[in-house]
Amino acid sequence: MNFERVCVIVLDSVGIGSLPDADQFGDDGTHTLRHICEQSPNINLNNLESLGLGNIDHLPSINPVDHPKAFHGKMAEISVGKDTMTGHWELMGLEVKVPFQVFPNGFPKELIARFEELTGRKVLGNKPASGTAIIEEFGKEQKKTGAWIVYTSADSVFQIAAHEEVIPLEELYKGCEIARKLTLEDPYVVGRVIARPFIGEAGRFERTANRRDYALTPFGKTLLEHLDKDDYDVISVGKINDIFSGVGIQQSYPTKSNSHGIQTTIELLKDSFHGLLFTNLVDFDALYGHRRDPHGYAKALEEFDQYLPAIMNQIGEKDLLVITADHGNDPTHVGTDHTREYVPILIYNPLLERVAGDIGTRNTFADLAATLAENFNVKQPDIGESFLDLLIQK
Repeated sequence: MNFERVCVIVLDSVGIGSLPDADQFGDDGTHTLRHICEQSPNINLNNLESLGLGNIDHLPSINPVDHPKAFHGKMAEISVGKDTMTGHWELMGLEVKVPFQVFPNGFPKELIARFEELTGRKVLGNKPASGTAIIEEFGKEQKKTGAWIVYTSADSVFQIAAHEEVIPLEELYKGCEIARKLTLEDPYVVGRVIARPFIGEAGRFERTANRRDYALTPFGKTLLEHLDKDDYDVISVGKINDIFSGVGIQQSYPTKSNSHGIQTTIELLKDSFHGLLFTNLVDFDALYGHRRDPHGYAKALEEFDQYLPAIMNQIGEKDLLVITADHGNDPTHVGTDHTREYVPILIYNPLLERVAGDIGTRNTFADLAATLAENFNVKQPDIGESFLDLLIQK
């Protein structure tokens, strides 16, 4: 039995415990899910619990169940990083062996000068910062001067913030395209350039949903390209299209929030397609992980859990639902960066409920890509080991 449709939902940053090498990243002892549950002891994730989330690791308030409805386990990351692109690329079978460049002291003066020259606007900021904090710090001056607010983080990102009433969106996007061209090659290779528009007044600034990512093109072929080449449908929801620079993706549906992404996914599952539906739900990471808000994170998890039965209702006998993550972002950890963690994996099909079991700890996120490649009979990735036999041998 192979599956005709696979829906992969990435709960962005929902990690499940520090990896053995986490100390090299300053992340020893991190555990996104456990620490959220500790901070919100009344959290209600009954539907995820029924799939077997509590069977993967000890989680306060999320119990192991005797007969989980989903195959369950966790996956380790082998790529040298803990960012969004690295995690997603590995999920689709591509190992990142050379980390993307980071700029802990801000971008070099010569790069900023070249960006100012090509865009015709000055730059404010140019330092690692929280997106909301730097807007509060420089937003008033940005509105007055019309300069860009440029900032980075512990990730390999060149982020550009601008008030929508001061710099039109199209100009912001053009500025991002210029920054993207400047950071494609050494010595400034940056994983992503991100447009971060905002609105409001001093003390009440807020980012809008008009974010846009400009990522590097994957340096090797991913599962998405192999599926596309063999005429399978590849449909993306959320920022998946940006993460892969559109390579191998036929249809893309940007989203404004987790709930929008979930609803879009449900509607697409109601349609007929043959291949992969790939969804990223970014609010966990962007709104709660980076902002170190465990209680908001808990509420977002509860929101997803409440939607889960509606998603599962669209999973037919020839479909597969995969719920996983791309890295951690422990909201109780120091700083505002991602955390180097295992990610959970839950795999559901209504015919397999009574036989679902533990698939163990997978050696790489790419085991997912290898499994889907075997299922669709397309070229296997260079890394990863398929666990399809564990799903269909029953």
